[in-house]
Amino acid sequence: MTDSPLREADQLDGVLPPELNPGPVVGHGPALAQLESVIAAGRLPGGILISGPQGIGKATLAFSLARRILTLTGDEPAHRVDEQVAAGAHPNLFVMRRRPRDTGKGFYTVIRVDEVREIKERLQRTRGRAGHRIAIVDPIDDCNPSAANALLKTLEEPPADTLFLLVSHRPGLLLPTIKSRCLGLALRPLPPEDVRQVLTAQRADAGAALDHAVHLAEGRPRRGFEALALNSEGALTALDNWLKEPLLGRPGIQLAIADALIAEAGGAETVFARDMIIDWLAREARAAALAGAAASRRLASANELWEKAHALFADQESLNLDARQTLIAVFDAIRAHVQKAASVSEPT
Repeated sequence: MTDSPLREADQLDGVLPPELNPGPVVGHGPALAQLESVIAAGRLPGGILISGPQGIGKATLAFSLARRILTLTGDEPAHRVDEQVAAGAHPNLFVMRRRPRDTGKGFYTVIRVDEVREIKERLQRTRGRAGHRIAIVDPIDDCNPSAANALLKTLEEPPADTLFLLVSHRPGLLLPTIKSRCLGLALRPLPPEDVRQVLTAQRADAGAALDHAVHLAEGRPRRGFEALALNSEGALTALDNWLKEPLLGRPGIQLAIADALIAEAGGAETVFARDMIIDWLAREARAAALAGAAASRRLASANELWEKAHALFADQESLNLDARQTLIAVFDAIRAHVQKAASVSEPT
């Protein structure tokens, strides 16, 4: 465990933030190979967009790349660069995240335009040290529209020897002009053995819970750390089993799962469960799409289910509706979809 200061709005207790994790990047071999070729050729672009599902190590890769470039182009050894990056004190590294509120309680919900302008102004000053300057935006998805437009203007005319590393969980929602200004690196979820390596590096005490955490992570180490923190052998295991066979199980199992999930103080298990459900919806839609024309009705039903479930979760958050009832409604919708898909696939 670590007692590092809170640096991110979504920082997990006991898990090192990416700038404090100087070890080698685990997995993402194709992306690393592409970056190595770019560095070796000495043709760094003005921006690199690192995209992929949340929690797979995009920010870790961004800070690892920043340390590498700061060392190669600067005048200090790697260990000194590592120390300064970890302390947030390297004069050529700029990090944009959601900032703590001025009241000292919590974080702002977006990256604001003033913060982008502040970084732009600092980049226009005489550099404090030899070498490239690097700005990490983690994630760019948090920029409000004004901030995104201000960032675009900087990407259109970047200062000399300056690299923007943009982390994105949802690249499809970004301004096309931002994406067109960047070299794209699309990362994929990690294989189970890589997730296990990441988890054990910081949670050597995980013991028997490790296997289950790796399973629930589904290629995202962050989800694995969350599962370990939740002691996920209870309600989340029941949900995982039910999602494998929604038409099976004893009567009332959906109600029991919903009750168990909302019983946990703080709602962390409910949030994790929602992510598990959304992952299941995505897999179901993908499977239906890959099944071809014969599964067109299943795909249509899966798309309707996706829209309905997201609308239910959105209403529950925005209107502060009962989380238990929302889960039950989503469970009922999943069961109805599976019944419909089963009936369509049966021979006539």
